[in-house]
Amino acid sequence: MSADPITIREASINDAKALTDLAYSTFWDAFAHHPKNAPDDLNHYMRQAFSLEQTTIELGEERSVFLIAELKGEAAGYAKIIVDSVETGIIAERPIELNRLYSHQQFLGKGIGQALMDACFERGRQGGHDVMWLGVWEYNPRARRFYEKNGFRVVGSHVFQLGEDPQTDLLMQTEL
Repeated sequence: MSADPITIREASINDAKALTDLAYSTFWDAFAHHPKNAPDDLNHYMRQAFSLEQTTIELGEERSVFLIAELKGEAAGYAKIIVDSVETGIIAERPIELNRLYSHQQFLGKGIGQALMDACFERGRQGGHDVMWLGVWEYNPRARRFYEKNGFRVVGSHVFQLGEDPQTDLLMQTEL
């Protein structure tokens, strides 16, 4: 754990450019070097999902909340939660989706992911949600272990379309 304090704050529309850069670079770091991901598929998805225009739209969505983790004043990671989002197989009355949670590679092991996870749990509880759920790529064992450590369990799967490649995400949920 880092001796420096990690601060978590909600992103605003003024963070659109910085959040776009953070989302793009952390997704690239997480998935670009996996042999299952064809470069064309990855590039296609990333151009759509992490454009400044798309980030601005998502920041303006009423049900979406972005949290930015900062360490020494530098953006170290982020999370996106979506209120009242549900998927087949998720059993909940008031679900909240953990749509994204990423840390910069240079900050792995410094507690960024856990600080973001804790902040997402707190947001979910404050909002009266009973379950948090997420989709995690079947070939991402590090993330799966992290989520399991935080109480998530596999309850199903769905398709995540990466360019032309339909990939399998495991659906995981935990009670809040």
